[in-house]
Amino acid sequence: LGVTYPVAIDNDYAIWNAFNNQYWPAHYFIDAEGRIRHHHFGEGEYAGSEHVIQQLLAEANGKPVASSVVEVKATGAEAAADMNDVQSPETYIGYERAENFISDGGAVQDAAHAYSVGTPELNQWGLSGQWTVHGEEATLDAADGGITYRFHARDLHLVLGPSPDGKPVRFRVTVDGKAPGEDHGVDTDADGNGTVGGQRLYQLVRQKGPVRDRTFEIRFLDPGVQAYSFTFG
Repeated sequence: LGVTYPVAIDNDYAIWNAFNNQYWPAHYFIDAEGRIRHHHFGEGEYAGSEHVIQQLLAEANGKPVASSVVEVKATGAEAAADMNDVQSPETYIGYERAENFISDGGAVQDAAHAYSVGTPELNQWGLSGQWTVHGEEATLDAADGGITYRFHARDLHLVLGPSPDGKPVRFRVTVDGKAPGEDHGVDTDADGNGTVGGQRLYQLVRQKGPVRDRTFEIRFLDPGVQAYSFTFG
């Protein structure tokens, strides 16, 4: 992504827990004296956050800084969310933080299990096929397994990783039972086809028309995929 500055990796949640943080994303603004002067939880308010940074820089340097905000021209999964039309929350697939999971019998923890999913209502989701659900993710044990989600947002993203041996995993996406067509994301084609080749966020749906409740399904043609979380924009 062209990030050239250092990024702290907090795998043990030491920083997260020190702040008693419960949100992601969470922004804490710390001045030159080490005091927390402002915080913001969730997406949005980017211009306001930039003005806080400008204020703290001016205080630290003893002179004004430019007050204009950066104009971002992001595309694909990096494009700003349409927050006015997002009615679906970030959703975790691992059992530690999963909500609104409707597959029959619920999640079986850390053991292979055959799942089925009926007809979800808004913001409900489920697995189909044979999966092993872990605390932070679910791993597909056999080919032709899927995930279904009833959502309301312009964009649907899913954090995925390939099989543990690194082999790519092919998938096919449908929206309301049909190929997405013009509503495909940057990581799918109009027929809904795509491949998981690395561990990252995949943009699978970007609706071009009016946003409404839709039923998303992704079916994996190969085993081994790891699914972590849905985000919407």
